[in-house]
Amino acid sequence: QVQLVESGGGLVQAGGSLRLSCAASGSIFSISAMGWYRQVPWNERELVAATTSGGSTNYADSVKGRFTISRDSAKNTVYLQMNSLKPEDTAVYYCAADGVKYYSGSFVRRDNYWGQGTQVTVSS
Repeated sequence: QVQLVESGGGLVQAGGSLRLSCAASGSIFSISAMGWYRQVPWNERELVAATTSGGSTNYADSVKGRFTISRDSAKNTVYLQMNSLKPEDTAVYYCAADGVKYYSGSFVRRDNYWGQGTQVTVSS
């Protein structure tokens, strides 16, 4: 099976920086896209940033110019560098991997996965 393990969340003052990491493990053949979402209790989960295997990226308007997503395909790992953090960035951040092809016995299966979430808190 496939697991996504996140790290790097925490508490930071406004204007500070954090770097999130998400590593996918398992008998992975390829991953189409990886990204980060965030959620606060009263809102739906929203896309923060995503990157495809071809290298294209997509950002939420609220984080453009402040956050940078990058990917190490050889390590099946995606990163989110978050700079100039604001209190409104406070949320649980979830890693997502779409189009994960992995070996299951003699078969290659394809599925989507979520990480367990990591808390990011930005104090004013």
